[in-house]
Amino acid sequence: MRYSSLSSGSEGNALLVEAGPAGAPVRILVDCGLGLRDVQERLAQRGLAPSHLHLIFVTHEHADHCAGVAKLARACELPVACTHGTLVAMGAEALAGLTVLTVSPHRSIDFMGLSLEPIPVPHDAREPVALAVSDQKHRMAVVTDLGSYTPHLISCLQGLDAIFLEFNHDAQMLEEGSYPPKLKSRVGGPHGHLSNVTAAELLGRLLSARLQHITAAHLSQQNNHPDRVRASVAGLPLGQACFEVASQDHGMPWVSLA
Repeated sequence: MRYSSLSSGSEGNALLVEAGPAGAPVRILVDCGLGLRDVQERLAQRGLAPSHLHLIFVTHEHADHCAGVAKLARACELPVACTHGTLVAMGAEALAGLTVLTVSPHRSIDFMGLSLEPIPVPHDAREPVALAVSDQKHRMAVVTDLGSYTPHLISCLQGLDAIFLEFNHDAQMLEEGSYPPKLKSRVGGPHGHLSNVTAAELLGRLLSARLQHITAAHLSQQNNHPDRVRASVAGLPLGQACFEVASQDHGMPWVSLA
């Protein structure tokens, strides 16, 4: 299994997960908040084309996660998977004519030999989820756009080989920044986005000898900085796990799990 972020942040998100047999891998794009040309260019940088994708999984309906879904799905005749709430919020007409797999946030599904496990998260969207993807050897999770974490989420995220985890904002930078008070309250609230401190707390509850790779994701360009993200995890016993930060402009290169 390997994964690569095409872009991560408030201006557009797309994460590529590839798993399965080396000769016939399955490729899932988790969210698509990018335009078709950007997707094509960033996939090409990773040696792929949109036609190599097999599924778009949409975690929730906010534009930075779904704005490019319909156009990409139509261009490549790709199925789209999302919860019923996300489908309603996106507008069923937006995906008219496409194959849509409606998933439950409490039940895993099999897709071409991979297990896809949606997990409900607290966020100000209709029916948002995190997503755990597993094959017969590895398990990784995409956990972004949540303002807090729950015991159920912690339970579902045990036994990971890798995690793509939101470190959205530094609380001090958010408080002192230029956002209006209402937006500050929304971002920093329990249904907004994870602060560095809260993300580090969650990560601390998920650490194990099995965890190989940690990617800090969805950083706010105005209210965070990679140095502050790294400082927030400095006291955690990461062991041999590699810690990296994904960016808005470049995402991150392929991460392969051993």
